[in-house]
Amino acid sequence: MSVSAKKRIWGWWFFDWASQPYNTLLLTFIFGPYFAELARDYYQANGLEVEASKAASQAYWTATQTVTGIIIAILAPVLGVVADGRGRKMPWIWVFSVMYVVGAFLLWWAIPGMPTLFWAAFWFAFGFIGMEMATNFTNALMPSLASHEDMGKVSGTGFAFGYFGGVIALFVFLLFFAENAETGKTLIGISPVFGLDPETREGTRSVGPFTALWYVVFMVPFFLWVKEPAVQGGKKVGAALAGLGRAIVALKQRPSLLVFLIASMFYRDALNATYALGGAFASNVMGWTVIQSGTFGIIAAIAATIASWAGGKLDSSVGPKPVIMMSVVVLTLTIIVMMNLTPDTLFGVKLPDGSPLPDIVFYGCGVVIGACGGIAQAASRTLMVFHTSEHDAAGDFGFYGLSGKATAFLAPALITWATLEMGNARLGIAPLVGLFLIGFLLMIWVKPRGERPA
Repeated sequence: MSVSAKKRIWGWWFFDWASQPYNTLLLTFIFGPYFAELARDYYQANGLEVEASKAASQAYWTATQTVTGIIIAILAPVLGVVADGRGRKMPWIWVFSVMYVVGAFLLWWAIPGMPTLFWAAFWFAFGFIGMEMATNFTNALMPSLASHEDMGKVSGTGFAFGYFGGVIALFVFLLFFAENAETGKTLIGISPVFGLDPETREGTRSVGPFTALWYVVFMVPFFLWVKEPAVQGGKKVGAALAGLGRAIVALKQRPSLLVFLIASMFYRDALNATYALGGAFASNVMGWTVIQSGTFGIIAAIAATIASWAGGKLDSSVGPKPVIMMSVVVLTLTIIVMMNLTPDTLFGVKLPDGSPLPDIVFYGCGVVIGACGGIAQAASRTLMVFHTSEHDAAGDFGFYGLSGKATAFLAPALITWATLEMGNARLGIAPLVGLFLIGFLLMIWVKPRGERPA
């Protein structure tokens, strides 16, 4: 591989490094549990009892994911086909990068005691759409990066590099910014740096600007080193959109791709919902603080880093399909454990007062979710590459983005319904089990090497 090719791959990996904090810091381990705190306080101030406020808090967060998922599901395939027709993906990455930065930065104004939860949820969703759509277009560059034989390593290493970036960002933020709500001190016992006021949670709220700045700085190698292959001509937008209908119809002639998209629609939806709920679940069910959730996140992200790298090696050795199926089984079992865990019981067995076992088990669940989630995502990206070509990549990855988001409203909506119906945040995650299992069963009919001969 030439020096320029290696440099291009490194630049592509830097997108994972730059964008991962939106998932690690905002979605799951810092802003997610912080929003859960804000929402609980908001609902209790409006007269709800403690347990009901926890359920309402989780329902608001999952409802936000529902609406966001619907928007992404509409945009992903349409813009993917347009990008394929025009032969240009990089301008879209610029546009959605701006959305990422703006959405993240404005979370600074998610202030305790604010009169509405809407704007905090809105700007989080705005940036999240930017992150997801930028990811679709950077994924669409994959077929031009390496051979099919090396694709598993490239994808797995990219996820590992991204998770490592998430670990570093989370570690730095916990050490110097995120304050404990009770003590006002960070993980190492100091006040938040730069004179940030712990009384108004400025340390924790700075996670938005921190994430935005991280992205701006570390996207520089991507934009400098990743160049699109030269494309002659290009279709007009109208012609490209007309091709979307033909591409959808043509999926009937690509049965393995169609089944894979449907399968991933379910297991990726469940996985995304698991990530989205991780910090809020820790706060609402386990009673953890933002700092505890962040420490939990570091452990989970380290596991994901190592597992994604190792999973990439396994992917290249045995193929992505068995790697995905193994990961989905383990994730299903982990959700069952979480449903049967409280701060003082495990599978209905009362534990001695002060037992550390529930926290240890939940940390273990985080490690497993981080590891298997990273492996499943990297292997899924590889298997998608096996089902596409460089010419059709943006459109096919648009369908891939659609499959990841077409039912993105389903898992949050089902969890919202189950949580409100049962009045219990812990049991409300039960729909995830069914979604994982549906995805696993459908994967049986997917060709291990895509549409190419096995």
